[in-house]
Amino acid sequence: MKKLLTFISVTFLLFACTNPKENTMTKPDHEKLVKQYFEHFNKHEWTKMANLYTETAEFKDPSLGPGIVKQTRQQIIDKYSQLNEVFPDLHDEVIQTYPSGENHVIVEFVSSGTAPDNSKFELPICTIFTIEKGMITKDFTYFDNFEEGQD
Repeated sequence: MKKLLTFISVTFLLFACTNPKENTMTKPDHEKLVKQYFEHFNKHEWTKMANLYTETAEFKDPSLGPGIVKQTRQQIIDKYSQLNEVFPDLHDEVIQTYPSGENHVIVEFVSSGTAPDNSKFELPICTIFTIEKGMITKDFTYFDNFEEGQD
């Protein structure tokens, strides 16, 4: 019995000492961060939005090319500022958020805007955000990037 109690005590101590919680944010905190992201996006507050990312984050985004691309906060600001010049009423409507695991939030949304020639677009998008230590470290975005009329 004494050996069993010693084993249980040692096992408890090992797990208590080797399993510190580095990420103190909870799932609701992650969802709150993502909500804040879309609020900044819809107000075209690109610097505030970019500051929710780590200094350099990983992106998977058809508009940036194939594969994973690293982007700095300044590159994020530049990208969305340029996009906003083309589409002054750029807006994202969040359809649903899906917390996933310890560090991910999946967001289903529709991006829309009007170009200078008055043509409008609506694009369904899905983004998987990875959040670590209160910052977005990865932004993996998926959407249909085929142009209309392509064979």
